[in-house]
Amino acid sequence: MIRPPLSHALGRSLRLLCPRCGQAPLFERWLVMHQRCAHCHLLFEREPGYFIGAMYVNYGLTIAVVVAGHFTLDAFIVLPLMFHLVLWGLVAIALPLALFRHARSLWLAMDFFIDPGEERPWIRPVE
Repeated sequence: MIRPPLSHALGRSLRLLCPRCGQAPLFERWLVMHQRCAHCHLLFEREPGYFIGAMYVNYGLTIAVVVAGHFTLDAFIVLPLMFHLVLWGLVAIALPLALFRHARSLWLAMDFFIDPGEERPWIRPVE
């Protein structure tokens, strides 16, 4: 199977679809991924700890939103420090949960674009 362009892989990741074929969903339930694509049999988690990079993506996005949001809000509206601590603390808790699926999907798409994994003989489709 031919590797799709990066734009296709990233577009599929935003829709939470397989980065290789774009035909099957990545997730069974909110926090549970399928092991393989139902259509092309791409293995999603290639090794233990594979999605640690997705945690870094999620953490980076959360920190960027919290820091930028705090300074933007503080520049336009003068509010007590406790308000900022509570508001941005809640955002820092809720945002990683909201971005969990997309961070994993984005990590999978970027990794698939760099290394499709098709030349690995130990990864075979389920029959």
